[in-house]
Amino acid sequence: MSTLAHTMMTAARSVDSGLGAPGDLDRYPYAEAPVADRVSPPSWEGVDTELGRVGRRTAGSRGRGLHGQLVQQLGQMIVSGDLGADRPLVPEEIGQRFEVSRTVVRESLRVLEAKGLVSARPNVGTRVRPVSDWNLLDPDIIEWRAFGPQRDDQRRELNELRWTIEPLAARLAAGHGREDVQQRLSDMVEIMGHAYAQGDGITFSRADAEFHSLLIQLAGNRMLEHLSGIVAAALQVSGGPATGCDRPGEACLAHHARIVDALAAGDALGAETAMRQLLTVHPEVEPRVVPAPREH
Repeated sequence: MSTLAHTMMTAARSVDSGLGAPGDLDRYPYAEAPVADRVSPPSWEGVDTELGRVGRRTAGSRGRGLHGQLVQQLGQMIVSGDLGADRPLVPEEIGQRFEVSRTVVRESLRVLEAKGLVSARPNVGTRVRPVSDWNLLDPDIIEWRAFGPQRDDQRRELNELRWTIEPLAARLAAGHGREDVQQRLSDMVEIMGHAYAQGDGITFSRADAEFHSLLIQLAGNRMLEHLSGIVAAALQVSGGPATGCDRPGEACLAHHARIVDALAAGDALGAETAMRQLLTVHPEVEPRVVPAPREH
């Protein structure tokens, strides 16, 4: 590969990752761990060092070449506990183990630092941070937890979060008379019904996902929309139900239809109740997590 081509590819990866140009990486040097801290270096046994073979990539690392794949590999190792808290990470050792350049290692460590997984300090080096410092709403971290030893906790926590967010969104949406959005919601229920009759799970899931996205938009709360978007993306990679239904069925369709009817009637309590009934289709979702508000 020519020098020009290599430079263009490196620059493209930098733009794609939101990082500075290659020359800017040295402005935040990752200090090597002191010699005394290298007594217990990371265990790389069993690690796939051929990064090109990494099959599952998150939204945050897709299409970013070696840099994205190294982020994926190191992130999975940290979240799974293979690299424990306060473990020193020496860029030179990582580069040698995975056969990547120092620039790739530095870019990857900076991404992991932004996610709260590692920290870099002068004269201390780069170390793994405790779970309490992680950005647990980051889509990459959610996926790594969902496919790791914490998969059950991740699914439970996501379901509990949904139980809090989506009934509130349904209640708020009933106060907005946007007929165009309400018609689109009705269209999604109709599409889901046809897909269910034909056994088309993919179309059903896509229509269901758009239904919930539209409902959040109709609520008119931008902060709620942002948080719900994270949850929706997380559910799609967690191995759990992507949106409203654990599996397509008549009960699921009926609850969606009741939500639409309640919204059309401006019935906030009815929309909230119907959403809670929809979420309890999941055997994993516990209605007791967040009790319904009392009427006064």
